[in-house]
Amino acid sequence: MTSEPGGPEFRPHRVVVLAMDGLLPFELGIPHRIFGRPKDALGRRLYEVLTCSIRPPGPVRTDADFSITVEHGPELLATADTVIVPASYELGPVFEEGVLTPDLAAALAHIRPGTRLASICTGVFVLAAAGYLDGRPATTHWAETDQLQALFPKIDVDPNVLFIDDGDVLTSAGVAAGIDLCLHMVRRDHGAAVANEVARRTVVPPHRDGGQAQYIERPVPEPQVATTTGARAWALGRLHEPIQLRDMAAQESMSVRTFTRRFREEVGVSPGQWLTQQRVERARHLLESSDLSVDQVARDAGFGTAQSMRQHLQSALGVTPTAYRRTFRSAGGPKGYDDAGALR
Repeated sequence: MTSEPGGPEFRPHRVVVLAMDGLLPFELGIPHRIFGRPKDALGRRLYEVLTCSIRPPGPVRTDADFSITVEHGPELLATADTVIVPASYELGPVFEEGVLTPDLAAALAHIRPGTRLASICTGVFVLAAAGYLDGRPATTHWAETDQLQALFPKIDVDPNVLFIDDGDVLTSAGVAAGIDLCLHMVRRDHGAAVANEVARRTVVPPHRDGGQAQYIERPVPEPQVATTTGARAWALGRLHEPIQLRDMAAQESMSVRTFTRRFREEVGVSPGQWLTQQRVERARHLLESSDLSVDQVARDAGFGTAQSMRQHLQSALGVTPTAYRRTFRSAGGPKGYDDAGALR
């Protein structure tokens, strides 16, 4: 911990990653890579990332030909602001019967009420078996969603998305979707500019389009020569303009029907849904980084009116444009915008 002279004590948000036998080293490293990068304007790390085992400190088996040494036991979970549970190939009764082992149950008992919880891939089975997901939406690797739903019928399992943010509990699809999830958490905590900088340094996109549908293997994949990449690039260059589906299809010399089908196969969502996602991201960036009024942001992001943008941001983010700007406005930038986008 550090503190500023005359100011409140500074403490980074503590992320504790739970390492279980059979873990995937790649997934274990994701939280350390993503949360280990962000810093504030004074150069202080915004997160502290630590790893613990469900047993006393010592070796933990991986699914590779090596083990790792974990220096913290389960007591560390009691100090966490966020707990992340990566996947394991040795979940045993957790995956097969939906029940926790005694060691795992004892470890999870250390977690304080109100701690933010997240899982990567099949780590969701641990949260589910502990009862954290009853009555909530959740996801996991597309190959395991049927098993998750069968074991835990109280959960609303969505097999199509890359991750689900349900407030204090977040779940992600398989493997690399853990990157999407962690970047989303950084974005939620500190805004798009901070998350985008982490993504650039990690050499990954700050936001991936679509969901898991584009990665599910199909028995007889249809040969595809043409793609919708050019149309997406064309649309991104003119988000501020009205964009018709037929105009996007024309960029690839396809019929609207063929383009729509191909687009969904490649991206995982419809062209209309994708456009809305891109406009929301554009609006977020402008609200954080510019002095534009809400009306101007709405026009530049392609929503047309401030009311339309408010509705889309409320649906996508759960906040109004003014509330989002107030939360994530860069330090030192102008503040005090009202709901009409004017300075107060």
